[in-house]
Amino acid sequence: MRNVIGLLSGLLFGAGLALSGMMDPARVRGFLDVAGDWDPTLAFVMGGAVVVMALAWTVQRAMHRPLACEEFSLPGTRLIDARLIGGAALFGVGWGLGGLCPGPAIASLAFHPAQAGVFVAAMLTGMAALRVVDTWRG
Repeated sequence: MRNVIGLLSGLLFGAGLALSGMMDPARVRGFLDVAGDWDPTLAFVMGGAVVVMALAWTVQRAMHRPLACEEFSLPGTRLIDARLIGGAALFGVGWGLGGLCPGPAIASLAFHPAQAGVFVAAMLTGMAALRVVDTWRG
């Protein structure tokens, strides 16, 4: 059941990305170009996501346990540290240069495998490099 829910959630997320145009790097770069030909579409997509998440958190608080699991596994809050700031900066630079972030990049593999593949390969390389650095740090 969990796999079916995961598959359906992923398909819904991918369909939303495709319908909203968020798999188009030019649309994302247009949103980031506030001094030029600004495209506000991404702001509306983000606003819609915030509303959906607010509703989801409200529903979650009323539930005793999730539908397909024994208990909720929610991330805790942590302080803002150098690792968080560095990761956010790296994410922002990659998003601005590539016009994609992880979700849309993976969904784009289905439509534009060559272009998205370069981004996904770079993203996976960065993730692997972080694991190596974390291992070295202990």
